[in-house]
Amino acid sequence: MSQIICIANQKGGVGKTTTAINLSAALAVSEKKTLLVDCDPQGNATTGMGIDKVSIPKTLYHGLIGKTEPKSLIMDCDIDSLKIIPSRVELIGFEVEMMSNPEREIVLKKLLDQLNDSFDYIIIDCPPSLSLLTVNALTAADLMLIPLQCEFYALEGLGQLLQTVKLLKRSLNPNLKIAGILLTMFDKRTNLSYQVAEDAEKYFKKLVFKTIIPRNVRLGEAPSFGKPILLYDAASTGAKSYFDLAKEIMKTKKSP
Repeated sequence: MSQIICIANQKGGVGKTTTAINLSAALAVSEKKTLLVDCDPQGNATTGMGIDKVSIPKTLYHGLIGKTEPKSLIMDCDIDSLKIIPSRVELIGFEVEMMSNPEREIVLKKLLDQLNDSFDYIIIDCPPSLSLLTVNALTAADLMLIPLQCEFYALEGLGQLLQTVKLLKRSLNPNLKIAGILLTMFDKRTNLSYQVAEDAEKYFKKLVFKTIIPRNVRLGEAPSFGKPILLYDAASTGAKSYFDLAKEIMKTKKSP
């Protein structure tokens, strides 16, 4: 059985896709069979893994609307034990297609249930909104990882996200747990980064991962080369940080 982790925060630019790509790669390099599911119509995780979106015949969208089998959507990556289900802009149409479907919140769960035995970890990259796609990801997941950028307004909106999770647990996924809050874009040259880290630990205590992702030039460059940081520059501080995060994740027990 896979452990399914969704990476979510309704704020954009917090490091969701960077985390989805690099955590997936770190788990795969740690000899875990890993599937990255790009659940964002922008398809940035797909591009960041070096896949040309234009040339893909089918994407997650086609699986969600029942046009194709989930296994036929899986594509290879540069790391043998890492696979991806790609996405692109047509995924925007999912919400319209599902409007009258009484099971619209569990479509992704049903799709991933068919792949559960093939992977150790399934990582879902969510869009930057509390949309039906994000609700589907939260309903399908065992664990939720929340990236939190070490910048002004970082904690704003987090309360709303946690409230959504609480409601969702009541109605759709009682076993959903928060894996942790991941501090991203930490700049040790600024007092603000330290202040945000301090505030996060004060309010959320043990929910904050020990690993902190630094603001790192190489980490920012890697997606433009279509590679995870581990393949682009394995010696960088960004690569080391995501390895550390993978170790923390592998210690996390699956929800009963």
